[in-house]
Amino acid sequence: MAVFLGQNGHVELRRDASQQALTTTLDPDDVNVDRKRFSVDSAEGSLITGDQVTISTTDGSPLELVAGHVDSDGVYYSDWRGYIHIDDAGGLRLYTSFSSALAGGQNDALTLVKPTESAPIFIQNRDKDFNCLAKVSGFELTTNRDQVQTDVLGDEFRSYYEAGLISGQGTLECLWEHKRGPCEETGPGNVEFPSYLARLILRLKQGSDFYGRFYVYAVVGEPSIWYECKCMVTNHALSVEPTQIVRTQVQFVATGPITLHQGEPPFYLLQEDSSLLLQEDGSALRLEESD
Repeated sequence: MAVFLGQNGHVELRRDASQQALTTTLDPDDVNVDRKRFSVDSAEGSLITGDQVTISTTDGSPLELVAGHVDSDGVYYSDWRGYIHIDDAGGLRLYTSFSSALAGGQNDALTLVKPTESAPIFIQNRDKDFNCLAKVSGFELTTNRDQVQTDVLGDEFRSYYEAGLISGQGTLECLWEHKRGPCEETGPGNVEFPSYLARLILRLKQGSDFYGRFYVYAVVGEPSIWYECKCMVTNHALSVEPTQIVRTQVQFVATGPITLHQGEPPFYLLQEDSSLLLQEDGSALRLEESD
């Protein structure tokens, strides 16, 4: 009988706020072309560095913001999609990749143009990628079934609920990290920093929810097993002690169905030589099986 060690487990997160958007106004004076930076009201506390967002005009008019983002007739598109970096003052820079957005460098930021007039816009989170959570020292996931009173239900509905509703909650323990060092490599795929969860619970205009994959066992070339569910951060604690490593503990509850998966992880597909099959942008390719 096989025995598994926790060192083969890890956690992946996918940002989620697709049902909510930040509605605001983009004014010409908000854009600093020289610094490739712009600002909008309520961005701080609603958006987080690394978010993949869609910036659109609410009335469908041209979005004058990103230089060169025009159609064949030279007219600006009404929306733009990419990654953002938000600084301590609430200023935004735009990027084409997640890793560049985390770094926040001015050289990699997209060149901006100053709008000719104010425009009503909304900014919505659109990130659909799972990112590996860095520095996880351990996690706990508890599932339980709530009993439901079914006497007042008809036969058709009773069959769905007589076994109870499955709910869950859990805890993540991580070593604190908020930025990548100059000589550190993230390896294949994107790496999410634990500080993201600290910012997530502070969202004002968008929710503190995320999709999580909690891997019990994951080794390349072998069948893996993991839980998957939609979660909401409910508590975040930071422990700072002299001479001790700074740690963070995050508590969350499941807000959707909890599923248990076993088999090939969805984030990679192995070739015959055991190497990963990647797309042109370097991310792992996921294939759906068909009958």
